Amino acid sequence: MTGEGQVPDLSGERGLRTVRESIYRYALIGCAVLSVLTTLSIIGVLVVDAAEFFSVVPILDFLTGTRWSPNLQPVQFGVLPLLLGTLLITIGSAVVALPLGVLTAIYLSEYASKRTRSILKPMLEVLAGVPTVVYGYFALVYITPALNAVLTWLNGTLGLNLPRLGLFNGLSASIVVGIMIIPMVSSISEDAMSSVPDSLRQAGYGLGATKFNVSTTIVVPAAISGIVSSFILAISRAIGETMAVTLAAGSTPPSIPATSSVFGIPYVSPGDLLGLYADSSATMTVAMINIASGDISGGSTAYQSLFAIGITLFVITLAMNVISNLIAGRYREVYE
Repeated sequence: MTGEGQVPDLSGERGLRTVRESIYRYALIGCAVLSVLTTLSIIGVLVVDAAEFFSVVPILDFLTGTRWSPNLQPVQFGVLPLLLGTLLITIGSAVVALPLGVLTAIYLSEYASKRTRSILKPMLEVLAGVPTVVYGYFALVYITPALNAVLTWLNGTLGLNLPRLGLFNGLSASIVVGIMIIPMVSSISEDAMSSVPDSLRQAGYGLGATKFNVSTTIVVPAAISGIVSSFILAISRAIGETMAVTLAAGSTPPSIPATSSVFGIPYVSPGDLLGLYADSSATMTVAMINIASGDISGGSTAYQSLFAIGITLFVITLAMNVISNLIAGRYREVYE
């Protein structure tokens, strides 16, 4: 029998178990360190090469220039047209994805049965696994002709004067990128809604609320931190999209629209902004692809502009993720 002052060893093979746990621990630490070093290496490469570019091209000229022409005379490195193209695609895709994603999440969380949810949610998430080049060809071959057919019908039936879309245009690119990011919005939003306690729903039903009222006035506000985080992460994904935008939107940056002023306040007419969607709208990622795959010699200023665009994109997406974390932390509800 064990003495009164002794504690029995119930672990079994304690020495071997300790060795295994140490191996697991150091392996996991190594993976974490490798991830951090990879990120720091990417940042270092971007910063060093971008600094060489900005030593030749002033950063103010880069950020405020209105013409992007890295390999044609006169050479100019104004990133504003590329930033405009990126904003056009991002805003257009957000208009498509955010409402559809939230409505889909509400259906999956509040209306669908467990069996239906188990079938539909994996099918929806399959969209995230489709190669982006497929989305680009889908926009080029199907969406653009379909939109032109609709525009032709509207012009002929209603007497409108809507412009036809070019082969490469921002509207088709916005639609396919919006379809691509729907799974991110719906999945994260549905998880946030599912984490809302049923007691809140039952309290709403007890007060006579309908399922729609409970979904929109109780569940959605309670899950707002997760929903907003899904918005920002999806928008960050749209900003960094490359292949689908390259195939659908083309490689020509949009022209900066002319501005007018009212009482000294400059503005751009909505018609001019909407007209930008009918033409090619190259984004910052498209410009990077063109530079990397073109005949520009390595080490040149034009080649180094690739890293200047990269660091700009990195700062934008980093800011978006920081904002997402701040919003999630500020509005997160903790239930016990």
